[in-house]
Amino acid sequence: MSKAGGDEGGDGGSGETSQQPEDKVPAVSKLSGAAIGPGWTKVSCPCCVSERVEPLVLVKLGGKVRPETKRWLIRLIGAPQKDGGAALLAHPGEDASGDIIVVSAPRCTLLRATEELGLCKTYSNDNMEAFSYNDRDNFKDSDNMEVFLTLAERQYIVKYELDGLRAQRDLRVPGLSDSDALQHRDNIWQKLGSAGVIVDTLPLHDPDKLKDLSEAWYSGNQLAQPLDSVNGYFGSSVAFYFSFLDFYTWSLLPPAILGLTIAYFSGEVQKDMDKSVSGSQVEAVDSDSGPAVGGHMIQAVFSMIWSTVVMEMWKRRSASLSYRWGTLHLAERFAEPRPGFHGEVGVNPVTGRVEPLFPEWQRELRMALVSVPVVGLFLGMVVLGMLCFYWGEAQVKELHQDWDSMLSQTLIYMPSVLHIVYTNMLATVYKKVAQSLTEYENHREESAFQNHLTAKVLVFTFFNYFAVLFHIAFFKQDVPLLRKRLASLLIVTQLVNQVTEVVIPFLVDRFISAPHRTEHKDDPQEDKFRNQSTLPAFPGLFAEYIELLVQFGYLSLFSCVYPLTAVLLLINNLTEIRSDAYKMCKLFRKPFSPPVANMGVWQIAFEVLSFVSVVSNCWLLLLSPWLQARFQEGGMSSTNILLLAVLVEHVLILVKVILAVLIPDEPDWIRKKREHIEYTSMQALRQQKLQPEES
Repeated sequence: MSKAGGDEGGDGGSGETSQQPEDKVPAVSKLSGAAIGPGWTKVSCPCCVSERVEPLVLVKLGGKVRPETKRWLIRLIGAPQKDGGAALLAHPGEDASGDIIVVSAPRCTLLRATEELGLCKTYSNDNMEAFSYNDRDNFKDSDNMEVFLTLAERQYIVKYELDGLRAQRDLRVPGLSDSDALQHRDNIWQKLGSAGVIVDTLPLHDPDKLKDLSEAWYSGNQLAQPLDSVNGYFGSSVAFYFSFLDFYTWSLLPPAILGLTIAYFSGEVQKDMDKSVSGSQVEAVDSDSGPAVGGHMIQAVFSMIWSTVVMEMWKRRSASLSYRWGTLHLAERFAEPRPGFHGEVGVNPVTGRVEPLFPEWQRELRMALVSVPVVGLFLGMVVLGMLCFYWGEAQVKELHQDWDSMLSQTLIYMPSVLHIVYTNMLATVYKKVAQSLTEYENHREESAFQNHLTAKVLVFTFFNYFAVLFHIAFFKQDVPLLRKRLASLLIVTQLVNQVTEVVIPFLVDRFISAPHRTEHKDDPQEDKFRNQSTLPAFPGLFAEYIELLVQFGYLSLFSCVYPLTAVLLLINNLTEIRSDAYKMCKLFRKPFSPPVANMGVWQIAFEVLSFVSVVSNCWLLLLSPWLQARFQEGGMSSTNILLLAVLVEHVLILVKVILAVLIPDEPDWIRKKREHIEYTSMQALRQQKLQPEES
């Protein structure tokens, strides 16, 4: 992606805008179904001339942007890459002084970016192959971009090209002050954003496609999700989340059925659950009165094996979807730095390109002296909240013993509820702090930025959500309190999430935002585009993955003390699928979605929890009164009991490792397809190297 800003005038024959009166240009609505003509920047390549220009991305400009600045920006967007432009199509909207620019992309730009991104497409022999621009005519539908690339891919490519614009030399932008002048190798899009020229860049909804997707996704009574349609409209990163949510939800059926069975047939489990609900003591029953402890043991062993099998089967499904959606062979390139990266301009010793450079030691110093202490501070606040929770629990217990009334019984849950609210608020604040810390660390690659951000959030999330449970289980060794706490988390947290994620955004949209963006069928297309920009930005999938990770932790780590965990999670997730789909389609702007091959670091996080579940469940079983009584009857010392627990733990870990090895990460046919794609890509690269030598 060779990007650079052109000269100050932005002249370039193939990138100039057709001459129009300054105050009026043909409306986008009149050109969206016609050949490239007045209003849209011209294309120099004959194969890129199309009968239809598809508006893909809206660029919202600042209210004080002068017409000459807008004209310069349009020329820059439309100029060829060799002249420093983005080689895209741009339209100024209803007039040259308006506050929007509509952007589309010609065929050649889309195809070149498809190769750069490493996307796979259907070859003439019906196999998926890594796309090669030089061999483009042999790929099916490569002459029809609306079929060859999904809407999400076309829109992401536009963003990819705009974000890659860099200044070839120092230059002044027409209409801006000298303080906002571009320096050599500055990221133009980011600099114009800082100067207030570009307020926002967003992909545009296609109303007809969105309506069809909504009807197939959440409006009807269907249980299956239209994942291919989700991938086509919202992109693979969103589609992988919903695919995992769907897969994980239906995977909850076996543990839910087992939990219901244990809860129904096990008298001891029923007694324990009654105690967790009522908060009062229930008279002891004879330990031989039912298969209670056996139920706990079955639940624990099943949870450990279930978590491994689910993640291994998901990896296979993920590989199949990656092949199906053309992201199996995404290219790992020495790409341009991410837009937010900054530093002194110099020559990259690896690529030889002139770009901003930032010493690694400075980044590590920032992480050590700033990021780590701040993260530690928030972890300390988690501990403080935990101590307050214990103090509140002790006070409420004393109150209940004194009063022994319905009110005091209700107050038993108050410390847990308040602590859950506190942890959720702390998590919200920490997420913003983690974003700022990661920006301050100044990572060059987008993948490195996302990995460090995710790592910060995961450490805090694990500590925030599970520290109290681990402390109750392994230090206080209070199983009834653990059971009550888990029940509170499962019920209160799910209700809080549904309210904050769906109900509040819906009410805000319905009564505050919607009245200001009412539109009619005969409204200008530009006004409809502007209405889309009034929607709140999509907050991303961080919170959604965190919610699933915490759920997975509750089930795999602690479900043996509360067998109905899977039942509550299953009920929640059946509504979560539709509520998340509704949010995506109605409550937020359409997000840009980069192509991805899997869930990334989130998959590793789920696998780590799966292994931790072995330790958790083994030690929870040791707290069982039935097992402790049997150990005492057998005359086993505490040392021998500890050694037995460690032995059982290692055996179960070995079983999990064996299962992981026996279940391949990808189906055999996917492995063969991957190797074939790698081979053909290597052959294509060899041919490209031979051509210059022969000439």
